[in-house]
Amino acid sequence: MQQPEFDITIGKDGKLKIHVKGAQGAKCLELADLVRDIVGKEESRQLTSEYYDPGPNVRMNVDVRNRNA
Repeated sequence: MQQPEFDITIGKDGKLKIHVKGAQGAKCLELADLVRDIVGKEESRQLTSEYYDPGPNVRMNVDVRNRNA
């Protein structure tokens, strides 16, 4: 499993930008919230395409047989 990476930028105006790489969906938001809670207030949030990536595909083949037959 890939470890998430953070790009954190604090501008001269004090605004914080956090870009989480290597995490999708709710996990991405959870990690961004963790950094935000440590550093300070959030003014806005922009979700990247990585947020909407469903992650690795899981394929299951199920063979159900009737035991009574």
